[in-house]
Amino acid sequence: MTESRIMRPLIEAIHSTSTQSVVYIAGGASHAVGWLTSVPGASNTLLEALVPYSRMAMIQLLGKIPAQFADSSTAEEMALVAYNRALKICKPGCPVLGVGFTGSLATTRPKQGDHRFHLCTRTSNRLWLSTVTLSKGLRTREEEEILSSQFLLKAIAGASKAPIDFTPELKELDMSTERERLFSEDEELEQLLDGKICFKVYDFTSEGKSSSAERKIILPGSFNPLHEGHLQLMEVASSLLGNGYPCFELSVVNADKPPLTKSQIKERVKQFEMADKTVIISNQPYFYKKAELFPGSAFVVGADTVVRLINPKYYDGSYNRMIEVLLKCKNTGCIFIVGGRNVDGVFKVLEDISIPDVLKDMFIPIPADKFRMDISSTELRRNRD
Repeated sequence: MTESRIMRPLIEAIHSTSTQSVVYIAGGASHAVGWLTSVPGASNTLLEALVPYSRMAMIQLLGKIPAQFADSSTAEEMALVAYNRALKICKPGCPVLGVGFTGSLATTRPKQGDHRFHLCTRTSNRLWLSTVTLSKGLRTREEEEILSSQFLLKAIAGASKAPIDFTPELKELDMSTERERLFSEDEELEQLLDGKICFKVYDFTSEGKSSSAERKIILPGSFNPLHEGHLQLMEVASSLLGNGYPCFELSVVNADKPPLTKSQIKERVKQFEMADKTVIISNQPYFYKKAELFPGSAFVVGADTVVRLINPKYYDGSYNRMIEVLLKCKNTGCIFIVGGRNVDGVFKVLEDISIPDVLKDMFIPIPADKFRMDISSTELRRNRD
């Protein structure tokens, strides 16, 4: 029986989960991706796999020179980069997993150091790290590759909560250590505020886990407070687009104000829990950065936002810079669904705004007879106070 057939029940169990993974491996575990993709259902699991084998490839992946290339801290950093990548490209509503693996296995020449590998998995609230040191001279390179690949799949299965267990076989003199860290909500928000993770999803809907939508429909805002206008605008935009995954997006960073505190974030999140809606907490206030976070998404905005988006004064006064930035948004597959809003005291819809020809197909109007509500969070706060 081949190794791939031995691993098949574990791989099928991994594919049966809703977790989607990005996997970065270097220095070993070369069979793992092939085994994953050889079993039907791999598209349920694998978003992307990358082998940054060379020194420069690893430096580019991490954005820095690691202290050591085959090291537990490097595996942890790889897993974090993979996790952030998975957040950006996953199917809406799916839990995501980042996997990092780096090893120093048998080569054609004797090694002075240990034969070892390090692997790390990162989910939204869990980091798991393992180091395996292999007895020298007891296995060929191929056997070490197979063993490290088995450990990698076991780690993916564990992080995905696959309904099957598997334990790779170690020899008496081999050593294996592992540690786990669970993150509280406050710790996740601290990581977000520090820029370590790019966003956090609060899914308070029942349909999110089974959604077939490929595109996020995102309504950004400060939501201080969330009001009926937000909810109606999202409902109309979602019906206009058809199959999409509706979610609200709150940035903890504002270009003109101090960052939100953890307590402020949690207070605003409570509104979405009460409304049974999904909200994404991000750390990007600018749309060209949001487009990088949420490629292929449809952003739901008011006409007042569009006026600012195409105003060169927000691009150092450069019309060409404005076009360049918005074309980058367009190239990510993002579009804007535009509802009518008051602009300088006058109600305007998309047709009232002069959009550059090269950008026009990025903007889709919401007819005024479908949605018009002039209420704003600012007015609600003023009336409340």
